[in-house]
Amino acid sequence: MMTHRPLCIQFVLTSLPIGGAETLLLNLIRQLDRENFEAEVVCLKEAGELGPAISEYAPVHAEFLANKWDVGVLWRLARHFKRSNADAVITIGAGDKMFWGRLAAKLAGVPVICSALHSTGWPDGVGKLNRLLTRITSGFIAVASDHARFMIECEKFPKDRVFMIPNGVDTTRFVPNFNQRVWLRNELGVPDTANLVGIVAALRPEKNHVQFVEAAERILKTAPNTHFVIVGDGPERTVIESAIQEKNLSAHFHLLGSRSDTEKILPALDVFCLTSRNEANPVSILEALSCGIPVVAPCVGSIHETVHEGQTGYLTEPLCAKATSDSILRLLSDRELASYLGKNGRRLVVDHWSLGAMVNGYQTLIETLYNQTAVRQAKPVWTRKAKQEAPSLTTEMASERLALPPIESSVGGGSTVNA
Repeated sequence: MMTHRPLCIQFVLTSLPIGGAETLLLNLIRQLDRENFEAEVVCLKEAGELGPAISEYAPVHAEFLANKWDVGVLWRLARHFKRSNADAVITIGAGDKMFWGRLAAKLAGVPVICSALHSTGWPDGVGKLNRLLTRITSGFIAVASDHARFMIECEKFPKDRVFMIPNGVDTTRFVPNFNQRVWLRNELGVPDTANLVGIVAALRPEKNHVQFVEAAERILKTAPNTHFVIVGDGPERTVIESAIQEKNLSAHFHLLGSRSDTEKILPALDVFCLTSRNEANPVSILEALSCGIPVVAPCVGSIHETVHEGQTGYLTEPLCAKATSDSILRLLSDRELASYLGKNGRRLVVDHWSLGAMVNGYQTLIETLYNQTAVRQAKPVWTRKAKQEAPSLTTEMASERLALPPIESSVGGGSTVNA
């Protein structure tokens, strides 16, 4: 029996900008059971905007990679993992961090090596080099059941090494709050009676904000008292601003940049919208639903697992501004319907997509994979300090979704890890 100590988890990313995956990591680290698990964050490049917030809960190490061709990053990472006595390395996203993080973990003899992906396709396309390291990878983490299926069928990861841990949000932080409607409209300098439609997404090409602008032009022809809020920042900002100006919509658009108070902004909206080209399980949708706001989003990736057609929002044809505007107008014109969908969304997130379930999923996965390695190597297994029975780990894909009403539908169905 080994002397108890917390298992050390190293999370590896390129940087820590304000984005969905990075926010999820912050929330995960905040809620870890610190008697049994400790975390460190490794950034190949600069720490980024969320670095200070995460460093309040876990050490943040940065500047490991000098340039794209800097092979010395392998030895620097391996030395760090050895010095830290890392028990698990989890890379987040594809690209360099997925490759160098896993290879360095293998070199350092880390027992558990995992990769968590948050998109279907670009920018989380795996690529040939990363596929070469499949054999040394303990597990690939998906964020929704269809995402897990995508990893198996499209990315060709071994079925028994794909695990689904649902994204989760803090349902005590993201709550319905009617008072925020007045606050945000005052902040924006718009009438109290104005409709507000918002999007929260990094300003990157795959988020397709220009379609949101095109949909806004259509909406304003029918509902001229509507204003549009964009929360996020990134390389596409000038493109989006140009599209707004070309259509003479500047008076109706409010680009708020990166914000740390989205829990105040979301409940003030009438409709939440995404127009992404591809997604897995966007945390922004979960946050909006948790605030009781109905969602209009394209039917891509695993979005349909949270946006249930006619129950928590509306699914639209991808890349179609008319479909987006039509669904938004339907909700703006029927407040009772919008309220019904928002309440359903809140209930769905509370029941199936909570932060607690996500945290327990990661802890269970790490414990299980660590002990599987210990057994193979004839080493002592690790047990939690508290008297807790960890739930069993399932690595079989369900062949069918449960035949239940939309709001009560199972959100599992992939290789599932939760508590």
